[in-house]
Amino acid sequence: MEAVNPELRYRKLWLAIGCFLIVLVVFLSLTGNPVRIDTSLPYQDKLFHALAYFVLAFWFLQIYHIKHHMVFWAVFFLCLGVLMEYLQGLNPARYSEAGDMAANAIGVVIALVLSRTRLRFMLVRLERFIR
Repeated sequence: MEAVNPELRYRKLWLAIGCFLIVLVVFLSLTGNPVRIDTSLPYQDKLFHALAYFVLAFWFLQIYHIKHHMVFWAVFFLCLGVLMEYLQGLNPARYSEAGDMAANAIGVVIALVLSRTRLRFMLVRLERFIR
């Protein structure tokens, strides 16, 4: 694992995109009229939950490589996943599911695992490519 966070030329842009992604997931989690996508896949709802939290966590783990920063973001997204499910249970149009919380957590864990590989440098490589 890297001892320092990567030098990113567009760090503020990447953080703004990350914040937008968080707001988007919170909105989609709490809206009374959730998005419905039918792919005919079994457990597609769980797949979408895992994918959403994978994208959130992996995005921030591209920006932060210092271990305590990575732990912070992992815990943050795990807590966010639990909180969103709890808040969904308060909305009469939605319901809370422990399976969704587990899927959110699986997405975060996959992001953590992949952030220990060379994939953690995707934003660094993108910045080199667009220079």
